[in-house]
Amino acid sequence: MSALVWVAIGGALGAVLRYLVATGVQKKLAVPFPVGTLTVNVVGSFLIGLFLHYGVEHLRLPPEAKAFFVVGFLGAFTTFSSFSYEAVFLFLSGEWQKAVLYAVVTNLSCLGATVAGIAFARFLAGL
Repeated sequence: MSALVWVAIGGALGAVLRYLVATGVQKKLAVPFPVGTLTVNVVGSFLIGLFLHYGVEHLRLPPEAKAFFVVGFLGAFTTFSSFSYEAVFLFLSGEWQKAVLYAVVTNLSCLGATVAGIAFARFLAGL
């Protein structure tokens, strides 16, 4: 089976699980804070660290496993997990300045893009 098929299968599963976990946690806790999203981001970050360090480096899982779980499943479950792993990997590799820069630039860029998207949506709506 091609890597693309593995990504698609993982993505479908990750998207469904993200929806179930995020909405379930949010409903259960019923607080005015995006705790559902926070939950999937923290869990996804933990899982990518675990999978890449243990599964790929120690168990030597095949590239299809990484395509399925990291790109597909976690890519759909949360997009924050890849960012977290990369920032921590830079830091642990002794490149703390690059890790800090990456974290700051990523967060500011994503927040800025969200603001720009909202502004553009309001423009299109005539508000």
